[in-house]
Amino acid sequence: MPFDLKEIASISGMPGLYKIVAPTRNGIIVESLTEKPARSVAQARNRVSILQEISMYTNDEEHTVPLAEIFDRIRNQYGADLPVNGKSSTQELSSFLESVLPDYDQERVYASDMKKLVQWYQIVNQFVPYAEAASDTATADASQEDETPSASAE
Repeated sequence: MPFDLKEIASISGMPGLYKIVAPTRNGIIVESLTEKPARSVAQARNRVSILQEISMYTNDEEHTVPLAEIFDRIRNQYGADLPVNGKSSTQELSSFLESVLPDYDQERVYASDMKKLVQWYQIVNQFVPYAEAASDTATADASQEDETPSASAE
């Protein structure tokens, strides 16, 4: 996935998203993803959710879609200018999510989840580098390697 969400976390009781810096004896040191990053300690009693481990329900009971993949779809479809924000109506959020993930489970994905998705995407898009160039370069290199042996075999 182009967005690397392994070290990005949401922490209960603390607004926004945080980059995990280092572990401590009683929790973890985190840095806020804001214009002026501030470091703080998230205690062990706080619930820390790593964004890479979060996924969204679909109509298929056996399948969920990882948050990183949803962020990638949003970026490919809308870029940085989303038609909705965290204060949009439930109807607007629902139609937005349906345009990005048509088979999301409308009974298990709540309006609050959609608001978080939009808010988190805006933060991640602004503060987490998108690895599009690296993946495109790797794909181009791999396709050139595939073409080279066939050309020499002729």
